Amino acid sequence: MLTNAVVTWTTECYTLAVQQLRADGRAVPDEVLAHISPGHSDNINFFGVINVDIEAELAKLSGGWRPLRPAQLHELGL
Repeated sequence: MLTNAVVTWTTECYTLAVQQLRADGRAVPDEVLAHISPGHSDNINFFGVINVDIEAELAKLSGGWRPLRPAQLHELGL
């Protein structure tokens, strides 16, 4: 069940990221999206401790989501 939750969350984040990139005028072809898999685990920290400044993070929220970090072109496959 945890794997399904992570895949679902990652898919939602990818969808929001693509929508934001397209809204900013970036070309994100559908062919590229066919090769993106939400089943990877690079974005999951299985064995670490993360210190988070909750007040600073809450101050960054925009519509309930954290702002996207700037993407590198190689991360998008462009």
